[in-house]
Amino acid sequence: METRLVELVGPSATDIRTRRRTYTFRYRSAEHWVEFFRSFYGPTHKAFAALDEAGRQALHAALLDLLARSHRGNGGGFRVPGEYLEAVVTR
Repeated sequence: METRLVELVGPSATDIRTRRRTYTFRYRSAEHWVEFFRSFYGPTHKAFAALDEAGRQALHAALLDLLARSHRGNGGGFRVPGEYLEAVVTR
């Protein structure tokens, strides 16, 4: 992974540190999550826009199913963890 980061930032990087982090998405419900991402997150918005009505309904249902399996809340709203890689580069 660090080799690919060096390719991105160039040879001036003197130190690269990475670690896996988790961001917890918090929404009112799974339905709210889908509507928010459908409206404001480019890749999700484009995916819905590229489909016909049947495809949009299928994508909507598939996202709700995925979110139901990922939900970590306990009555206080809807929470889904999302993992990302934090990279700190020193030059």
